[in-house]
Amino acid sequence: MMDVPLSPGYPASVVGGELRLPKPSGVIRQFWTRHPWLTDSLVAALYFVPSFIGNLSLGVADVAPVALALQLGAIAVTGGVLLFRRHRPWLVLGAVWAFFLIVCLWGTMEVLPILIALYALAVYRSTKAAWVGLGGSVVVATFCAYISTWINRSSLIAPSDAPAPTSGAQFATLMFTATLMLTATLIGVTVGNRRRYVNALIGRAHDLARERDQQAQLATAIERSRIARETHDIVSHSLTVMVALAEGSAATVERSPERAADAMRHVADTGRSALDDMRRMLGVLAEPVSVLPALSPQPDSAALPELVEGFQAAGMPVRLTTTGAPVSDPNLQLTIYRIVQEGLTNAFRYAATADRIDVSVDHHGDGVRVEVVDDAVSPTTPALKGGGFGLIGMRERVALYRGTLEVGPRQGRGWRLSAVLHTDDNAQERTEGTT
Repeated sequence: MMDVPLSPGYPASVVGGELRLPKPSGVIRQFWTRHPWLTDSLVAALYFVPSFIGNLSLGVADVAPVALALQLGAIAVTGGVLLFRRHRPWLVLGAVWAFFLIVCLWGTMEVLPILIALYALAVYRSTKAAWVGLGGSVVVATFCAYISTWINRSSLIAPSDAPAPTSGAQFATLMFTATLMLTATLIGVTVGNRRRYVNALIGRAHDLARERDQQAQLATAIERSRIARETHDIVSHSLTVMVALAEGSAATVERSPERAADAMRHVADTGRSALDDMRRMLGVLAEPVSVLPALSPQPDSAALPELVEGFQAAGMPVRLTTTGAPVSDPNLQLTIYRIVQEGLTNAFRYAATADRIDVSVDHHGDGVRVEVVDDAVSPTTPALKGGGFGLIGMRERVALYRGTLEVGPRQGRGWRLSAVLHTDDNAQERTEGTT
């Protein structure tokens, strides 16, 4: 990662890596980019030193001391103002115009400062500002040409023996000066447009890098949420069944040892099944693709009878009813299975006194309705309390299919869980995966 900005005003690095579009500047250009004040100082010195020495040596014999001091002072001020060409180009151009008006009193035209100012305006402001500055500079140069011609002819400041310039010569000088200004402006516009284009590309590259990192973080959060739901469904369901069966076997071991033994064997089978599911899930997360354990498909609607039989074996009076043609979407089938699993697990926790628990899965034209209803007189205090994550997970699953979830007590007695899932093609993109 580079420590030097790719372009002024943009950071050298971004989160997650740097997109090198376009190629950064070379070593020499990067040096001048890192030291803008040094660059501006050299530009100002390249104008000030030759101009000051030249006017001082040539003006000692021909110009009055006061006029010479005024001219040299104007050169010095202009050289100092050029230091700010990068940061205040309009201010620099205005100061150069004022200097232009001063030196034309001696019949000369100092064009170099105005060329530097026009170039800086085009590079560090905008193309529109450059053309406006060029127009103003041409107007100032034209005015100065006429002032200089009038002063030379009247011999107010210039020496009396100096030849007065002709109108043709003055016009040619003006055209040459305007051509130089136009050239400086065109060069500045070209360099400025390229600079702005490169900065825009680099800024876009940084934006893409940030967007890439944000998308990666969002995908990570979604995947974590999915893994948390799956882990909760596996662990919560299996541990609830195991705890209930273990307590039941402990209570009946003296009265009915055979029944207690069957219950403990069921506990062992449930634990092994949960352990296999967790091993497969953690293996996908931790192991390379080449050493992944044997995978098995996620449960679907066809696994509902087996799920119900497991709860029936644990002593729950569960009945399953399905209507309509099953959906073909495996992700939707997994969602249906997990909702039924969570509903029966909650019933196992809180509705141990229920005489009947009905599970219905109704497939209709554009969706599926899943209901888990019990007739328990009042909720019981479970040995293993839930933390509310199952309900959160069900709401997330239902939201993926633009569905609705209703959980609450029934009128009279019992508890009801009802979920409606939509199967139309406009449903949101599924984030459910397979393990």
